[in-house]
Amino acid sequence: MNKKVQQSGHYKFQWSFLSPRYWLTWLGLGLYFLVTLMPMSFVDRLGVRLGQYAAVKNKKRFNIAKTNLSLCFPHKTPAQIEHMVLQHFQAQFRSVLHYYILWWRSEMRIKNIIETQGFEQIKNYKQQNKNIIILLIHNVGLEFASPAITMEHATSAPFKKMRNPVINWMVARGRLRFGEKLGGRLFTREEGLRPLIRDTRAGNILVYLADEDLGEQHSIFAPFYGVAKATLPVLGRLAKATNAVVLPCASCYLPEKRKYRVTLFPQIEGLPSGDDVLDSTRMNRAIESAIEICPIQYLWTLRYFQTRPQGEASFYD
Repeated sequence: MNKKVQQSGHYKFQWSFLSPRYWLTWLGLGLYFLVTLMPMSFVDRLGVRLGQYAAVKNKKRFNIAKTNLSLCFPHKTPAQIEHMVLQHFQAQFRSVLHYYILWWRSEMRIKNIIETQGFEQIKNYKQQNKNIIILLIHNVGLEFASPAITMEHATSAPFKKMRNPVINWMVARGRLRFGEKLGGRLFTREEGLRPLIRDTRAGNILVYLADEDLGEQHSIFAPFYGVAKATLPVLGRLAKATNAVVLPCASCYLPEKRKYRVTLFPQIEGLPSGDDVLDSTRMNRAIESAIEICPIQYLWTLRYFQTRPQGEASFYD
């Protein structure tokens, strides 16, 4: 079956999206669209204000981010950590308000808002007949890494379904908007790793996120900023199965330029090694290095340290 046809079947519009249960979602999208008619300078200021409000109101997520930053940056004072959390909320809401660019603006507009660094590596490795895995990290602007890659290259990526099917459709279509014509595809977790491995062996670039804590099952503990973190030992196995180099990637917003800079770092050396703990440690170290270029823009509101080794208490209680 043709790749494009098969993928369109996964994420096409459904008439059920227009049922009354989703009217509030459409109303919210309509209000969001009105905001996007404003200049980007206004959108940025609004995002920062919304982030400040959320930081005050959402104490649960504020404390999660505060805990994560305290664990990862123990040399920072409590006041510095709280300031970083506030900056993070501002950056997160600002980037959420930028999604309209990916959904509704022209290809030229999107190209003008994205700067790339290190992307010459893709051509170099392709010329060496190497397969490529891009290890994307959870920056608040990670959605802008997608067009930076997919506008020029066929990709395959796992996709985490969202509870609201309308938003799920919007985000999926945003990620497939440009890459689908080149054979780009998304696969849900239920579809497993086999289609990702197959596509990568066939030459598609695999865009992979691996920094969430997905629980104890199938995970091992590897250090992340010196703290034991439940890590799925999958990346090294994927690299081995596909004979691929792994290039970490971070997407950072530059407020002074009103642009996103998407950076591809050099390949993770020594991966795969055949040792799950060593591969996971090298992966986490690479993620740390990618975080450092815009640390407040990493998605600190996720529970990265939720799963603890036996006998250790939760950090988030």
